[in-house]
Amino acid sequence: MQHTQKLGEFNVSPIGLGCMSMSHGYGESNKKFAQKTLLSALDYGYNFYDTAALYGFGENEKLLGKVLKPHRNRIILASKCGLIKGTDGKRAVNGRPDIIQKTCEESLKNLQTECIDLYYLHRVDPQVPIEESIGALANLVKQGKIRGIGISEVNTTTLRRAQQEYPITALQSEYSLWTRNPEQGVLAACRELSIKFIAFSPLARGFLTNKLNFKTHFSTQDLRSSMPRFQGDNYLANLRLLTGFNAIASEAARQRSSH
Repeated sequence: MQHTQKLGEFNVSPIGLGCMSMSHGYGESNKKFAQKTLLSALDYGYNFYDTAALYGFGENEKLLGKVLKPHRNRIILASKCGLIKGTDGKRAVNGRPDIIQKTCEESLKNLQTECIDLYYLHRVDPQVPIEESIGALANLVKQGKIRGIGISEVNTTTLRRAQQEYPITALQSEYSLWTRNPEQGVLAACRELSIKFIAFSPLARGFLTNKLNFKTHFSTQDLRSSMPRFQGDNYLANLRLLTGFNAIASEAARQRSSH
């Protein structure tokens, strides 16, 4: 992976490494394999690493901090706030300025860095005006604790309000061949406002990797076990459609290799 793309003031690899599944989301994790993956990504030319306070409630940030600290000057590091561990031990949305400040301090410690390159508001708190949350992130920029501000999973109205409060570097939302919601205005707004759009789960949470089949079982620790598209008749119908997709992908790969 030789070329890079501009992301605000940064030059990043066109494909970033999303690190959530190393600590959270898709069943049991393997720390030894995760550490190897983080370092292998560097060897392959990846320099854009994405984590969040939510992932393993800090454990993912700690993993990246431990493994990547010696290589900090080679990477662009992104993390997120706004989703935290609630009093009941489950995830909770909280975009209050004091909580954003506290979460960032914890993230800096976990990541073993003095500054986070790109810091997202992971989810918008419906109890807190977006201007207040973005204002808190702007204060973190002034303090030198983050360099750029991102926002995740918002509509165009919220994006515009956020942009008026402080320049937004990137918007991150789920986007793949079976999750097309950003095409309903968000992509156009990003182009208009010169905000980079970053897709998460571009391989449809593993569905487009040709690794899943009719016998695949998702544990209760796996987020997909509660997603309708991976359940019952919906899942069976999607798998039948996947056959045609695989045929198209195979033909595209064949044509590319022949040139």
